Amino acid sequence: MEYRYDEDLEFLRDVPSEELDDLVECLVRDRDGDARFTEELTAEERYRLHYPDHHQYWDLIAGEIQCFGANTFMTLIRGGKGVPYREVLADVCDRLKVNYNSNSSTARIEDCLLMKVCEDALDRMTPEEIEDLCLECGMKTVNYTPEVALGVFQAVFKMGGVRSYQLTLAIANAVMKLLFGRGLTIAGNITLTRAMSVLAGPVGWVVTGVWTALDIAGAAYRVTVPAVFMIAMLRKKQLCRAGGDGALPDRDSGKPCEDGNG
Repeated sequence: MEYRYDEDLEFLRDVPSEELDDLVECLVRDRDGDARFTEELTAEERYRLHYPDHHQYWDLIAGEIQCFGANTFMTLIRGGKGVPYREVLADVCDRLKVNYNSNSSTARIEDCLLMKVCEDALDRMTPEEIEDLCLECGMKTVNYTPEVALGVFQAVFKMGGVRSYQLTLAIANAVMKLLFGRGLTIAGNITLTRAMSVLAGPVGWVVTGVWTALDIAGAAYRVTVPAVFMIAMLRKKQLCRAGGDGALPDRDSGKPCEDGNG
């Protein structure tokens, strides 16, 4: 296994070790806590020397993600190198039937994935829960409908900042609970807003359905899907840490996720 330079994963070099715990756990262990047969990270010398100081081998973590997203035979041909994270993300989005513009920035495509989860969650929420959610997000209107709430989520992701991170954290936390029966360790370090608490239950139901489909799809997706959600969450946290309260970088100038795959 070898990391290939990837502009979409380079930010991991600046993520503190403790914030990488959940991502590493996802890569090396399955839902029962057993070691994954196909993982290579724990066999690396730097991992054995420095664990759990993940910062010392952040590139190996990134390389493991790239390899899980690649065909095993093709990885051997490439000398142990996997595929760029953007390809992993696109594959996950295609598997989960996410509508996205392939020319968008990687961060924007991650937002489209998150929006898909939110949209499906709204279908499971009562009108009262949707109204509560909109009010907590600062949206006051005459009619509180799933369409209005969806617009709220789009605005939150477009603006970036803490609310965008909290929303992504709530989704990634639901994924982790299904995977290991516990939430993200990083989730204990931030107080989720009431809006995120209202959303947690419906998101959990959506993720349950996703996970059932992944059991049928194959082992690789049971790694790459949660890994992509965690990467999206870590990216937003880094933007918050750097003071990036404005919109996320986006080559398509804020076009909505409904633009399609063109």
